[in-house]
Amino acid sequence: MNIFVCLKQTFDTEEKIVVEGGKVKEDGVRFVMNPYDEYAVEEAIKLRDANGGSVTVVTIGPERAQEALRTALAMGADEAVLISDESLFGDEFTASNVLAAYFKDKSYDIILTGNQAVDSGSGQTAIRLAELLNIPHIGTVTGLEINGTDVTAQRDAEGDLEVVGGKLPLLITAQQGLNDPRYPSLIGIRKANKKPLETPVAGDLGVSGDAVAAKSSVLETFLPPSKAAGRILEGDNAARVTELVNLLKNDAKVL
Repeated sequence: MNIFVCLKQTFDTEEKIVVEGGKVKEDGVRFVMNPYDEYAVEEAIKLRDANGGSVTVVTIGPERAQEALRTALAMGADEAVLISDESLFGDEFTASNVLAAYFKDKSYDIILTGNQAVDSGSGQTAIRLAELLNIPHIGTVTGLEINGTDVTAQRDAEGDLEVVGGKLPLLITAQQGLNDPRYPSLIGIRKANKKPLETPVAGDLGVSGDAVAAKSSVLETFLPPSKAAGRILEGDNAARVTELVNLLKNDAKVL
């Protein structure tokens, strides 16, 4: 079974976010594999161990992103691909088209990704990729069974559970609860650090930066406003309701 995982390197969720000049300051920040992608990597390894084959992890990002790939290799992935050509960096449109170019000459049975990235949270790239590859996808998967080419997936549906069937090849996005990602072993880390990475550039993929240029841009990044102390409304119920409506309309401006 040819198994691929598309992953992303993101901020460590334990890091304190500092915004400077309308952008998130990256100096001194620790970057890790996107937490949702950990479920995808773990599931890929389990599928390989059960069915044979190989697991290849792929990411688009700067040189530092190889740390996330090496984490996946240390977990048990077989090969890793780092697309670090800056002309291919952009938004979800860019990422999905670059990945589609990578996969165009690959033989794959299943592609896994995390449900979303914890930095942007858009959840678009994987679904766009499936559309470009003209394969089905199942999102927010919390349970997965594969029998031959038949796929049965359980997916989180706004608090309910859906059971969806499909056929390989397909793409799934992993949700929390799909599995318990393993910790890389010391031996796995040592082996991962020695393994060479495939590093294709725009020419290798047959794409140009202009053709996959971003369709959107971030105008401003800012932290949420500090929360004010709670307020206790005085008077009888009618008076409190009247004052509450007035505050929601004129102060909070949510009505």
